[in-house]
Amino acid sequence: MSTNPTCIQIYDVAKRFDSNVVLEHISLDIPKAEIFGLLGPSGAGKTTLVRMIAGIDVASSGYVDVLNERMPKLSMMRQIGYMAQSDALYMELSAKENLTFFAALFGLKGAECKQRIDEVMELVNLTSDLKKQVSQYSGGMKRRLSLAIALLHSPDILILDEPTVGIDPVLRQSVWRELERLSRDGTTILVTTHVMDEAYKCHRLGMIREGNLIAVGTPKKLMEQTASTTIEEAFLYYGGAHHEN
Repeated sequence: MSTNPTCIQIYDVAKRFDSNVVLEHISLDIPKAEIFGLLGPSGAGKTTLVRMIAGIDVASSGYVDVLNERMPKLSMMRQIGYMAQSDALYMELSAKENLTFFAALFGLKGAECKQRIDEVMELVNLTSDLKKQVSQYSGGMKRRLSLAIALLHSPDILILDEPTVGIDPVLRQSVWRELERLSRDGTTILVTTHVMDEAYKCHRLGMIREGNLIAVGTPKKLMEQTASTTIEEAFLYYGGAHHEN
């Protein structure tokens, strides 16, 4: 168990759209510098939960605190890097123009701004495409640019919703090496995924199914508790598949 202070606290959060319950009774503490993974199938509620943590959506009941501030709170935006599942990019602008625009929102300017743009574009292997119009980017390149934007202002908290979808395996490995480095340097990272080998790289996992948090723990512990040889087996166990045998 981490001895680091709690960075994100989720208490009895529920989310409803009319009569449709998307999340119910979610409680979770995420300590500083942890890589925490939310694992679950599409439609499980992962994106809704991370949007509430990022301050983009509001809980129907319960609350979310980030760095001891009740969310949503506008002033927290500079401390959070958020990469959505769908790329929020200006297609008619170049990558550099997109980065410069977001840098200004985060208060970056001058030499620091230029340095950070160079650093993040090198990380996502897009340096040679910096001046290219984003409409000419492939889907994978857009994902990489979105990740670069989320990292631009060196946030305390990084929230990544399916960050490596459409990214080739070699680059995926380098992205994960960077996430591990950021975590060692004190960044708290929240990743949603349905990719099992990525789930195994997280320090702890929260398994979500049909809006419910069905298990939380280290990948190793979750596998041990279910006598599973893979994370996928453990997820199926917690999701109730063992009752059907």
